[in-house]
Amino acid sequence: MSAAQSDTTTRPATLRDSTPTSRARRVVLVGTAQTIPGLRAIIAHATEAVGGIEAAGVVLLGDVGPVLESDLPVVSTLEHLAELCERVGASEAVVSLPASASSLTERLRLLMRRLGIDATFVPTTDELLNASRAVPARSPRPTRPPHTFSGTQIDLAALIGRAPHQPDSPAIASIVTGKRVLITGAGGSIGSELSRLCARFDPAEIALVERAENALFEIDRQLSSKHAALPRRALLHDVVDEQSTRELLASIRPDVVLHAAAHKHVPLMEDHPAHAVTNNVFGTKSIADASVAAGVGRFVMISSDKAVNPTSVMGATKRLAELYVQGLSARAGDTRLSMVRFGNVLGSSASVLQIWSAQLAEGGPITVTDPRMTRYFMTIPEAAALVMQSASIDDPARAAAAVYVLDMGQPVRILDLAERFVRRHGLTPRIVAEPGGSGPDEIEILVIGRRPGEKIHEELAYSAEQLQPTRFAGINSWVGPGVPDTTAMIADLQAVRTSTDPAQVVQAIRRHVPQLQPRAA
Repeated sequence: MSAAQSDTTTRPATLRDSTPTSRARRVVLVGTAQTIPGLRAIIAHATEAVGGIEAAGVVLLGDVGPVLESDLPVVSTLEHLAELCERVGASEAVVSLPASASSLTERLRLLMRRLGIDATFVPTTDELLNASRAVPARSPRPTRPPHTFSGTQIDLAALIGRAPHQPDSPAIASIVTGKRVLITGAGGSIGSELSRLCARFDPAEIALVERAENALFEIDRQLSSKHAALPRRALLHDVVDEQSTRELLASIRPDVVLHAAAHKHVPLMEDHPAHAVTNNVFGTKSIADASVAAGVGRFVMISSDKAVNPTSVMGATKRLAELYVQGLSARAGDTRLSMVRFGNVLGSSASVLQIWSAQLAEGGPITVTDPRMTRYFMTIPEAAALVMQSASIDDPARAAAAVYVLDMGQPVRILDLAERFVRRHGLTPRIVAEPGGSGPDEIEILVIGRRPGEKIHEELAYSAEQLQPTRFAGINSWVGPGVPDTTAMIADLQAVRTSTDPAQVVQAIRRHVPQLQPRAA
């Protein structure tokens, strides 16, 4: 489809205006101008044979031929897939893309999973007829065609070498059921899982706060689909805007605020420290101040193990945010403030498993930065459940806001994780320093070196003695310093948050987080 043509076109309005039947399985077809006609023939034949199946819409990908003449709604990009499925009432998809589009196919698989759409993948007619001679048009290495990623369901517990902690439903219900819950960063990996988790416990209302339009649309769509009767608000809003954030919370008056909005990518924040200060520190200040002003009962900030002895701008700004929340607790009134630290979350947006899956679909190699590197890992549902459980802990004797540290077992060596990941897909890993030729059942693991700001080993607390157990298995409490005075810190950071000189911003950060060391040469 050419750039001049509309992304969304429909032929007759009869299908678009019709109400989806409750019995028919309405299927979206995904393919090219060459493969869509064949898919339509398959659906037509199936309908005649067994009934109850109908084509409902078309996703036409690639500039590979004349524009499809169709009586069905047509969109031209994956970005419009969710909108199309919502519009036509489809919950299934049939996909036929050439082998040369393996990277696009993998993106489509991941998107389908996020949308909750059942997808069936059909080889193209050419590939069926010429299977023995079919060679992808493009390949990362001409000597070896891409491995077609099978979409294998990975056992995450097996990858991280431990059983995930199970949620304590009564604890979660105690702070969600019948309450108004507001979640910032609601479209992100953790924010969206918190949203889905809270929705299962009958809150009075959920307010989804997110500045990324597509991410907000998607989590709102998911909740609408599975919890249609749940009162909710989808709010396109940036919490950094202090005045409007205060007005927003004064209007909604939530009982619980879960603050998951943050910049999280370590190498990017090394290059953009002012953005890290603005979003991670002043975004947290804005929503925390607004929560106290609105009389919110519980405020929980999602922090990171990278805040402990930070070697990165991202970790240091999360530590600064922790300090601010702890300082605010002295004047928080009836608002109970707390923070939760945890490590890497498997399957989160742009996380290592997503990166490896895309690399695997392209034939490899998959990359690791340093063979010595270790990380703490947990699953997305596990992280969200433990965050909610920590919010239910009351400790009136504490002078400062509590910092809860999630127990993620023993750290996992990234290289070991990569090898397990490859073997789970039925392939043999081969560690290399430079990419080269691999056998048909092998995938290379390429060591590329540490990126700026990355540690070899992460920590969860400054020392093990500072961790104390709570009433929940899997949640410890960090016994840190008392209530800090953050007045000078905020003034200092305010003076540099719009600076175009990264060194000036990092210097200001280091004045308040002296553990942040200069970048190694």
